[in-house]
Amino acid sequence: MTDQHGQGWSEGPGTQRGQGYGSGPGPVGGPDSVSAFTPGSPDPGLAGLAGGPAFQDAQTDGYGSDDVFAERDSTASSAQGADSATLSTLQDLQGLAAQGERAAAEDPEQLERMDPLTVRPRTSSWIVCLVLGICFLLAAAGVWWLGVRTLAGQQYDDEVYRNFAGYIGRAPLLQSVLGIFRVNGLTIALCCAIGLLSYVIAALRKRWWLLAQVVAYSAVAYLAGRLLKSFLPRPYLINTESMRGNSAPSGHTILAATVTLALVCVVPRVWRALCAALGFAFTLAVGCSVIDGRWHRPTDVIMSILIAGGLALIMMACTRASGMDAPGTRVSSASVQIVSTVMLTAGVLGALYGGYLVWQMVSGFELGARWTFYGAYSSALAFIASAAALAFGSVLAMRQVTASPLSKIGLLGAPPTPPEKR
Repeated sequence: MTDQHGQGWSEGPGTQRGQGYGSGPGPVGGPDSVSAFTPGSPDPGLAGLAGGPAFQDAQTDGYGSDDVFAERDSTASSAQGADSATLSTLQDLQGLAAQGERAAAEDPEQLERMDPLTVRPRTSSWIVCLVLGICFLLAAAGVWWLGVRTLAGQQYDDEVYRNFAGYIGRAPLLQSVLGIFRVNGLTIALCCAIGLLSYVIAALRKRWWLLAQVVAYSAVAYLAGRLLKSFLPRPYLINTESMRGNSAPSGHTILAATVTLALVCVVPRVWRALCAALGFAFTLAVGCSVIDGRWHRPTDVIMSILIAGGLALIMMACTRASGMDAPGTRVSSASVQIVSTVMLTAGVLGALYGGYLVWQMVSGFELGARWTFYGAYSSALAFIASAAALAFGSVLAMRQVTASPLSKIGLLGAPPTPPEKR
């Protein structure tokens, strides 16, 4: 009887049942193996799937108990695999960031092949910068046309020009602050120092492309101020008290706005919002001081700020490579979001408020009514502050967008979503 069972599982004579799985002298799965298969005994075909020797373990009882242990081990390993996969993904992201930094230093083209967003902004970002920059320049042209080519514009400019100093005199502290910026040499020296500081910061951070950007931006803004002042016509439709030899744009204002906007672009992310707020205050003070000193009209100042902001936005449309934040350090900034949002909102509302005041006073300008004085001063301050807020808010927001596009290498963000439970 024993020999018969042994022959049923193996071709060798006298083979024991436990040897029928390959330990006997005869081959497994002979011609009689299918017909002699006994229910409840292990399937010989599973030996090949499980690796064969697993069925010869001491825990194997010959009746499929290995399947239970395998299922239990599979459940435990799948839970551990989910955690290890998350950790592995984070390590991969960190490795990509480190690899991106090395590639940026060694071969920018290799870095671009790995992730194009590490060496240039998104196409939508530089298009927005270009469109906004053109809109600012068109707005500057519109302000010049309203202030120079229209009768009401010249009346408005001249009224603010004649009486602005008396209006500021009601606030002695403000008048003292503006008096500092009326010192011609001091204002120019401060602007030159801020501009030089921006160049030094870009060089120390080894942002060579960014350094070239701000140098070119400063040169273009300076030339724009000089050339436009010389070539833009200023016909006089009425007899005004304003200086005929000093036309738009204001050189002091465009210089102050240019150097402070350049500083916003070159400093690290954590300093951008603060520099934008300080630059806004500095530009506003310089713009008001040239009106207080009777050097320029309000439309000259507003036009200067819009030109500086428009050229800065066009400059950021050319951002590339070292002009951006380093890969692996790119994160969002709450301070940039808050300050830029407040500035843009205040700029829009201030412009609307100033426009409403002027609309209410147009009829009074023609009559020379005294009741228009207060509205003219208030609207001039609102317009100048709004232009500065829009310029600095737009540049601050778009600098963050162009310098830190979020990408797999450029951003180390939240861990990936765990796998779904089945």
